[in-house]
Amino acid sequence: MPTPFRNRTEAGRQLADRLATYEGHPDVLVLALPRGGVPVAFEVARALEAPLDVFVVRKLGVPGHEELAMGSIASGGIRVLNEGMVRSLNISDRVIEAVTARELRELRWRERAYRGDRPPPAVGGRTVILVDDGIATGSTMLAAVAALRRLGPARVIVAVPTAAPSACAEVCESAELCPEDGEFVCCMMPDPFYAVGVWYEDFSQTTDEEVRDLLDLAAGETTAAQRA
Repeated sequence: MPTPFRNRTEAGRQLADRLATYEGHPDVLVLALPRGGVPVAFEVARALEAPLDVFVVRKLGVPGHEELAMGSIASGGIRVLNEGMVRSLNISDRVIEAVTARELRELRWRERAYRGDRPPPAVGGRTVILVDDGIATGSTMLAAVAALRRLGPARVIVAVPTAAPSACAEVCESAELCPEDGEFVCCMMPDPFYAVGVWYEDFSQTTDEEVRDLLDLAAGETTAAQRA
């Protein structure tokens, strides 16, 4: 069986090794799914000398059955709807707009809390490396990829330290990612998988303050590198 990572920092450094081919490329942007993906992505961005930011995704749950996602919204004002579910459950536009408005308030609050006054990064035409601390089911990552593609990146690369084999297959097939072309990068895919936290010795919750501090540090390092 694979050896668990000590923590998200070590996981990020190992993941960065798998992405070394992108080091120093000016078009590369690293986006993290908060909160747990941020410490991992911080190490990736630092190793690749690339800017770091967050990509916030919020599920649009069906009222009364919030575990069912009728769609999602994400950073950049992107909304993706599961049209099949909306039709089959006969969900009205009024309900969709009400749920969207509620989740949009939460998304904007989180972006302000994490990013402060910094503007969101330009995504169009760039190679975007989308990072999380692991993938158990793939639903959040699929929503993120779908939303991110609406912003027009040149290429999307999903990168995680660990993932369930079944989730990897689902993400690659549904998001049309090709692992052979480096579009899906994962350090280990244990089977049985159990849960993401099993593969970390320290899987303590990442706080909003830690996310903000890491983004501030990354922004400062990027600015310093640009001035050098």
